[in-house]
Amino acid sequence: MLSGFLLPVQAQRMLSLDSCRALALQNNKQIGVAKLKQDVAKNVRKSARTKYLPHVNAVGVYEHTGKEVSILNSDQKAFLGNIGTILGDFGDLSKQLNALGEKVVDNFRTDTRNIFVGSVVVTQPVFMGGAIIAANKAADIGERMAQNATDARLQQTLYTTDQAYWTVVSLHHKKQLAEAYLALVHKLSDDVDKMIREGVATRSDGLSVDVKENEAEMRVTQVNDGLVLAKMYLCQLCGLPLDTDLILEDENNDQFRMEAAQPRANVELAMINRPELKMLQNSIDLSKQTTNILKAGYMPQVMLTGGYAASNPNLFNGFQKKFTGFWNVGVMVRVPIWNWGDVAYKVRASKGATAIANLELLEAKEMIELQVNQSQFKVDESAKRLTMAQSNILRAEENLRTANLGFQEGVIQTTTVMEAQTAWLLAQSQRIDAEIDVKMSQVNLRKALGTLGINE
Repeated sequence: MLSGFLLPVQAQRMLSLDSCRALALQNNKQIGVAKLKQDVAKNVRKSARTKYLPHVNAVGVYEHTGKEVSILNSDQKAFLGNIGTILGDFGDLSKQLNALGEKVVDNFRTDTRNIFVGSVVVTQPVFMGGAIIAANKAADIGERMAQNATDARLQQTLYTTDQAYWTVVSLHHKKQLAEAYLALVHKLSDDVDKMIREGVATRSDGLSVDVKENEAEMRVTQVNDGLVLAKMYLCQLCGLPLDTDLILEDENNDQFRMEAAQPRANVELAMINRPELKMLQNSIDLSKQTTNILKAGYMPQVMLTGGYAASNPNLFNGFQKKFTGFWNVGVMVRVPIWNWGDVAYKVRASKGATAIANLELLEAKEMIELQVNQSQFKVDESAKRLTMAQSNILRAEENLRTANLGFQEGVIQTTTVMEAQTAWLLAQSQRIDAEIDVKMSQVNLRKALGTLGINE
């Protein structure tokens, strides 16, 4: 029995708005992707820095050829091999001259069918037309863009989480309201049934109340279904199992906590903070650096080179079948002369992309200014709606109390009581909506200002 009581308690989980936000930021997959993109941009930036430094490469080559290089032609070889005979028959002297000729022929043999070459080359860029500088600036911009994209994703996640949180709170209160309304209709139905039995009410009155009772029961069912789905969505955002029994901190508060410091519209602040604008500015800056990289195609390029090379066979001391090498240093200059306008066309296209990005930034600024002002109007409007809804509740409650009293005294009809109950339900529902609108309008304004999640 004890475990039966404890298990439902253990399955429940109490969460505040801050804890929901923390879970959503921790478990959101897109935030994880954005952070990985930050790491990618960071490594790209580090890679770009290495272009300033000298690079060292080692190269090894082996080549087998079907023929070897021959310095002497066939006639020269034949002449040297028979030089003693050609000069005259002097007996042993002719043989010695022939042997000496053969030795000369063998010494001139290269045996280059198997060639081994190895080298170590050091290259240091001196001037690359500004391409390296532009590439490094582009890498820095890319890293800032990745950070701004992460900030935008963080704010969007907070915004979505706040919406889901207050939706659950709203549906929970509407569930309580629907159950309270159903209780009122049940009581009215019992009273009408008694009056029908006593002959002071008609069957038509009972049928009208039964219809309202069915509508109230359907309302409870719909709100319950909506609440279950809203909690499942909030669990998904928070990275929790969908069947987690959530209890939110604000579910049982009759009056929601209103913030002491209300956000106010500030277009200049939005222009500074909005990550979307920062990303568009990053796109413009990146396009400009792309143009600079393309312009480098017009410029000469200068590099220092140095290294050590060795080969087998080698020619440094005649033909030798062993590794022998040498040091070398040099300067390499590359000057573009003619490319049929290829670079010019690319530069023009890049400048066009920059102009497009500038227009998009201007349009975004106009839209954000409009969004900030609209959000401020929504904040003011929701505050007025809440004040009116609170006043309407007092009137609806008094109207319902008067109708119930008149119904008990027999001076008010059943339809009047049902109308008073419906008006009470509407007033209570409007109050809940108004309170949620106040919360969400403030969240909307913070998101429009780009301050959502900052110093909260």
